[in-house]
Amino acid sequence: MGAHRKGAVRAVTAVHPEPVAPTGPVAPAAPAAPAGRDGYFDVLRAVALVRVVAYHVFGWAWASLVFPSMGVMFGLAGTLMARSLRRPALTVVRGRVRRLLPPFWFWGFFVVTAMLVHGWMPGWRIVYWIVPLGDPPGSAWAEQAWDIVWYLRTYLWFVLLSPLLLRVFRLSPLVVLALSLVPVVLLTYGWQPPEGRLGSALTDLATFLFCWLLGFAHHDGVLARLRPLAVVLPSLAALAHGGWYALAHRSAYGGTYDLDDNPLAQAFWSAGFVTLLLYAGKWVPDRPSRSRLVAVFNARAVTVYLWHELALILAVPLIDRFWEVPAFAAYLPLESQWFLFAVGWLLIAGFVLACGWVEDVAARRKPTLLPGGRAARMGG
Repeated sequence: MGAHRKGAVRAVTAVHPEPVAPTGPVAPAAPAAPAGRDGYFDVLRAVALVRVVAYHVFGWAWASLVFPSMGVMFGLAGTLMARSLRRPALTVVRGRVRRLLPPFWFWGFFVVTAMLVHGWMPGWRIVYWIVPLGDPPGSAWAEQAWDIVWYLRTYLWFVLLSPLLLRVFRLSPLVVLALSLVPVVLLTYGWQPPEGRLGSALTDLATFLFCWLLGFAHHDGVLARLRPLAVVLPSLAALAHGGWYALAHRSAYGGTYDLDDNPLAQAFWSAGFVTLLLYAGKWVPDRPSRSRLVAVFNARAVTVYLWHELALILAVPLIDRFWEVPAFAAYLPLESQWFLFAVGWLLIAGFVLACGWVEDVAARRKPTLLPGGRAARMGG
């Protein structure tokens, strides 16, 4: 990943049984995981989103080691994509794109308008604000807001490539899965990716390719059929290599061991971590989450991801105004980052209420103020 992102961010995410459609002359996939296991997925996605917001408030480098949110989100999305591809590929891809773009356009309207008001004038690359196949242009003034689009761009490319990737994966699942780490190794030690949008896109795709294909392996039952030792040992080896590379090459990445600054370390650490996480799902009771909060996180995952940086930006001047109220200045911890974290979440909740309905429209559901039934999935 390029040095233009932070946290989930340079790194912010994303199951329904359906009739099986033929996939060609490949071995048939194993039955999908039971629908009840959605609860495990939903909790993981909610934790990933919370970690994304926490990182952007506190800037903890160790957070990417404790819970590599982006790897987790790509792994979950890969599983859901493989499940959906039991239907015709064109229908699935069109549906995923339809669910992603309207929330992106709605959010982008406000971001682009604000940049135009502040003197920014785009060129032809403004088309990336319509379909984010590349990083959309933006002004330095609003970089904190639009910098997060890298995730949507990478997710969109994985969606478009998934029909082909799934066919190749099913030719020899374990071999293809192992080879999926080769591109990030080549980009690190061999071929230098070009500067700009193309290089960033290639690097991010290479970094999270393993996690996306791991989602395929989870859906097809490839992961569940392996013995624990055959999963744990390679996962620990990947974690060890990723952790070692992050610590040993800090000087090359700004003196930090933050995985989100280091594609190779991110790829291997996420590979080991997400493999263990998804493999552990086989022992999770097959029942959906009963948490209303988890349901809201999943039904509004795109909204939380897109609007969380704007919420954090707005929280700063809002807290500045609190200083003008003597009681607030005397009794509230206005200088604490935890207070910023709390205010940020209040504003995120406001954006979910005000803007989350766009996700319902994009998914062709009846718009609701606050979802509470079966959770929708990011891009699902």
